[in-house]
Amino acid sequence: MTLQRMDNVGIVVEDLDAAVAFFAELGMEVEGRAQIEGLFADQAVGLDGVRSEIAMMRTPDGHGKLELAQYQNPAAIGDGAHNSPPNTLGLHRVMFAVDDIHDTIARLRPLGAELIGEVARYEDIYLLCYLRGPSGIILALAEQIG
Repeated sequence: MTLQRMDNVGIVVEDLDAAVAFFAELGMEVEGRAQIEGLFADQAVGLDGVRSEIAMMRTPDGHGKLELAQYQNPAAIGDGAHNSPPNTLGLHRVMFAVDDIHDTIARLRPLGAELIGEVARYEDIYLLCYLRGPSGIILALAEQIG
């Protein structure tokens, strides 16, 4: 038995439409949306009475995917702290390669994106930054410059 591939990264969000709009502006495409409920959902995630809506987003090359999920039942839980620092335990961030980091930041700001630090230069190879998106999701952006 061998690993075939990494299929997707799942992220629970508060507002699915806002998260879809954010990642679409980043350049991802909606592959599909679906209501998820029933016995299979309860069994797979280990909760009772699961009812959620998901949107599968894919990168333009078709290889990277995010599954965004908004739970109607049971309600999503969290501490409400959407500004946890980047060194918080757990899923750290999702990184995307972009053509123009400054343009990408400018396009995402009206959708709620906030720079965590600043755009940094790594030697003459990359421009890099972290920003916070919907539901406190941390994104890393990388623009290859050399």
